[in-house]
Amino acid sequence: MGLLIGTSSKMNLTSSEAAAYLDALRPMVADVDDRILFVLLPFTSIWVARDRLAGSNVRWGAQDVHPEDAGAHTGDVSAPMVADLGCTYVEVGHHERRRDYGETDELVAAKVAAAQRWGMTAIACVGEARRGTLDEVAEVLDKQLRRLVECDLARLVIAYEPAWAIGVGSQAAPPEWVGKAHAAIRERLAATGAPGSDVPIIYGGSVGPNEGAALLEQPDVDGLFVGRQALDPRVFAAIAHTPVQR
Repeated sequence: MGLLIGTSSKMNLTSSEAAAYLDALRPMVADVDDRILFVLLPFTSIWVARDRLAGSNVRWGAQDVHPEDAGAHTGDVSAPMVADLGCTYVEVGHHERRRDYGETDELVAAKVAAAQRWGMTAIACVGEARRGTLDEVAEVLDKQLRRLVECDLARLVIAYEPAWAIGVGSQAAPPEWVGKAHAAIRERLAATGAPGSDVPIIYGGSVGPNEGAALLEQPDVDGLFVGRQALDPRVFAAIAHTPVQR
């Protein structure tokens, strides 16, 4: 698998706004053929991605999913529902979900399993809430990964997103730190045996055009997961074109 460059619009972009965004983005990235591009939109706008991105080099997906396939879960959305809209990826376990809804590692793993059950790849977010030593962070990551390594590793992407690097006013984590954190994740995955060592690990957290190249130079960084800056399609296109030198 090549590099993964993607974005989650979070609770932004109505259906009309998503249509305009994708219509602008698609020609800007049409020449990108050496990496996988994806966008994760709100549930209400996924159908727009299906219509606007069909036949393009940009894949689409959802920002969350319920662990059950159906049932009395008012307001929730299931894996078969988003799979029916052509989703390739489903994000689970973002720090904001863990913080605002009390999502546990067990629930995140169940959501991963739901996405995989319906043929989609789960992007499972991990990361520490506060800055600490590498050993302290590795312990947090190890705990978050314990249930994930029991899932289908062939349909799993790990997104390292330290909470202190997320949000307005935050800055991306230093590339050297990201490289060390990704190496710690890789070590844990490799301990499970093949194909654990092949699971892509992408970085998310205040990524902009100026940070992309240095982050992608790190040997265990397999891609970028862009947040608010990618709400400008020109910025996302610039990041999608980031040259890689390793």
